Amino acid sequence: MSMKVLVYRKCSTCMKALKWLDEHNISYEERAIKEENPTYEELKEWYTKSGLPLKKFFNTSGMIYKEMGLKDKLKDMTEDEQLKLLATDGMLVKRPLVIGDDFVLTGFREKEWIEAMHV
Repeated sequence: MSMKVLVYRKCSTCMKALKWLDEHNISYEERAIKEENPTYEELKEWYTKSGLPLKKFFNTSGMIYKEMGLKDKLKDMTEDEQLKLLATDGMLVKRPLVIGDDFVLTGFREKEWIEAMHV
């Protein structure tokens, strides 16, 4: 299983998630979400693969999300516009973001991770 994990190293949840992966001997490729933010194409593909509502890809507790007033703006935007917006800044994207062969996970919820990774 080859997995990509997009993280922000200053985020305690991300660090907890990486530690969890290491403890479970799960191999992954780490990618810095801020320095190498997801592209529109990647986000579109991951969103489609995830089956999740697009809102789950937004870091709703982040400063940029709040500063831009996205809570109110998103409902008037098309999915395409939302994906383009997400691609502008990695800090808008919910993290950690995990892309596996047959799943995509946003945020770190141990129960979901256990199920998806068959730990």
